[in-house]
Amino acid sequence: MIELKTPREIEEMKPAGRFVGGILKELQETTKVGTNLLEIDEFVHKKIVDRKGAESCYVDYAPDFGTGPFAHYICTSVNDAVLHGIPYDYSLKDGDLVSLDLAISVDGWVADSAVSFVVGNDPDPEDLRLIKCTQEALAAAIDVARPGNRLGDISNTIGDIAREYGYPINLEFGGHGVGHIMHGDPHVPNDGKAHHGYKLRDGLVIAIEPWFLKTTDEIFQDPKDGWTLRSEDGSRGAHSEHTIAITENGPIILTDRTNL
Repeated sequence: MIELKTPREIEEMKPAGRFVGGILKELQETTKVGTNLLEIDEFVHKKIVDRKGAESCYVDYAPDFGTGPFAHYICTSVNDAVLHGIPYDYSLKDGDLVSLDLAISVDGWVADSAVSFVVGNDPDPEDLRLIKCTQEALAAAIDVARPGNRLGDISNTIGDIAREYGYPINLEFGGHGVGHIMHGDPHVPNDGKAHHGYKLRDGLVIAIEPWFLKTTDEIFQDPKDGWTLRSEDGSRGAHSEHTIAITENGPIILTDRTNL
């Protein structure tokens, strides 16, 4: 069931958005060559413990697309891993492409966001191009997330930009409704037909999350942890995500990191 939020409820969601956005901004600024993925996980754990009313959306999370409880505080996907990356004992190397995906509940309201970046001093231009594609697709999709447009307009906008860059599109995982739970209706695929689907309304809160792999749309679940999704051909992936509220005055990016 799709739930619409009142203006007051959207205001109540803003602290969660600022909290998640602030953590990701700090992690992007401090994560470097030599940073261990378990250090990133512990950093987020401490942030949650220190914030009154904050709860992890990942610990004990056990949906049917994972194997058992996730049991960590953030998704850390590196290189050929693009989604649901389980933090493990790995120290980042020069040129690694890192995607961090974080969802936290604050006072009962969830915010969900993701960022991708390359660590080190000599990033592969193709990695930067892939990241840029996800960022452009996200920004363009947010811009059309307005009352009166359709859900298909968001999906089609994302798909069109991926095609302009020449990247394949996977439709197994995409954006979703956000509220008191992390994953709700509606599903927001990363491609679709313009002017089709659910009519966007004032008060709809969704996470939009373009993610692409360089040369394939095929993924597999890493059997070592039962969660991490990797590309079938070993090509790298990138992922950008924001939680937004659709309002009569335009979309509000609840997880915006630019003004923190």
